[in-house]
Amino acid sequence: MLGFCPQQDALYEDLDAREFVSFLLRLSGFSPREARERAERALERTGLKDSMLRRTAGFSKGMRQRTKLAAAIAHDPRFLIVDEPLSGLDPLVRSEMIALFQSLGREGVHVLISSHVLHEIESVTADILLLHRGRLLAQGPVPEIRKLLSRYPHKVDIRARDPRRLARALLQLEGTSSVQIAPEGGRLSLETFDLPRFHAELPAIAARERAGIQTLESTDAGLDAVFDYLVG
Repeated sequence: MLGFCPQQDALYEDLDAREFVSFLLRLSGFSPREARERAERALERTGLKDSMLRRTAGFSKGMRQRTKLAAAIAHDPRFLIVDEPLSGLDPLVRSEMIALFQSLGREGVHVLISSHVLHEIESVTADILLLHRGRLLAQGPVPEIRKLLSRYPHKVDIRARDPRRLARALLQLEGTSSVQIAPEGGRLSLETFDLPRFHAELPAIAARERAGIQTLESTDAGLDAVFDYLVG
C-alpha cells in the first residue's frame, strides 16, 4: 500500500484537520468510524492532537505539512513517498518530522524522501540515492560514495595557533597535494589523496610541531559536496 505526501498544499480549508484526513480515508473505502479513529491516531502522531478540530485555513506552514503527512500515513502504507517535507519548517518541527520518518523506518515502512536540501537528508538517513536529470548517480552511505571519488582530493580546514609551522610539516606527509594558509585567522586548507593517513599522522605531527590545533573540519565530506563532484 502506497502513501504520498506532496510538496504542494491540497487541503480543503473549510474542513478541520480531522475532517480532512477522515474524508480521504472514506474515499479509500474505510467506514466512517474507522476513518475517524485512524485520522485521530495519525494526527496525534504528527503532533496535531490539540489542533485537529481547527479549520486548516488557519494553519501555519508546519501544521499544513503535518496534516498532509497524517493523511499520507493514516491508512498504514508500507511504502511512503514524501516530497520536500522539511521545506519552510522551523527547527523544532523539522526535528519532529525527522524523528517521525526514522520511527516509521524502524517499523518497517519504506520511506522515500525527495528533497533538494541535501544536508537535511543526511540527518534523516544514511542510505542516500542521488538522481540528476532522471539518471541515478550513486547510492549508499555518503562516506562510501565519497571514497569512490578518488580522483578528487579530500579537503580539510584547520585552525591552529601556528598554521605556518603546521603547514610545512603537513606538506611532507605522503598523500598531501596542497596546503594553503589564509591571510589571517590562523587557518590553513589542506588537500590530500590519503585521508586515513592524514588522520593517523596528524596527532603526532601536531604534538611535534607544537602547532596548537584548535579546530579541524572536512569540508567536502558532506552530501552537497559529493553531489557537486558527481554532476561536475
